[in-house]
Amino acid sequence: MKEDVLFINKHHESTAQTIFEKVVEERTDKYIIAVSGESESGKSEISHVLGRLLRKKGIRSKIINMDSFYKIPPLERRAWRQKHGVKSIGYNEYDWKTIERVIRNFKAGSVSEMPYGDVISNQIDRLTTDFSEIELLIINGLYSIKVKEADLRIFIEVSYKQTTDLQIRKDMEEMDEWRLKVLQREHEVIKSIKDEANYYVDLDTSLNMYHL
Repeated sequence: MKEDVLFINKHHESTAQTIFEKVVEERTDKYIIAVSGESESGKSEISHVLGRLLRKKGIRSKIINMDSFYKIPPLERRAWRQKHGVKSIGYNEYDWKTIERVIRNFKAGSVSEMPYGDVISNQIDRLTTDFSEIELLIINGLYSIKVKEADLRIFIEVSYKQTTDLQIRKDMEEMDEWRLKVLQREHEVIKSIKDEANYYVDLDTSLNMYHL
């Protein structure tokens, strides 16, 4: 997302390299990678490093952040969630019709308009992009493994405590009782869909990718 700050470490680089090797091995034209994991699990960092590796290989890619595709704008989301209850939080909050349209545009190699979130202003801008020369799409987000068209679905394994601690340190949102409820609910939803991934990446242990 616009103005987002990335903290790239050796774990992100190792993980991106592993994914890169897999992609180069099996990639087809108009290939889609979905990168999922809990908040602050390293999705954006890994996607960024992967994009750089692909560029060095001569493969043009584009990264799409699913946080830009929520139905409810950032400044209104907290109140909306509190009104509808914590159980309303999940992958149905995404605007799947817009996501599917952007994917169709990518596959057709056409010009596409999409939402683009600014983390400083919490405003959703509009981005127009030309997919004609883009060969690979990287979609990262909490629930991006729900993207049916993805050729490779990656799930980043980190503990709930780790992601919560990172949220507190990053200080992007007030870590009050409601925010903790949101993180717990997201954890539950992600845990319920993680089996839809093709591959897991464990940042806590070997950093290796393995097949389900």
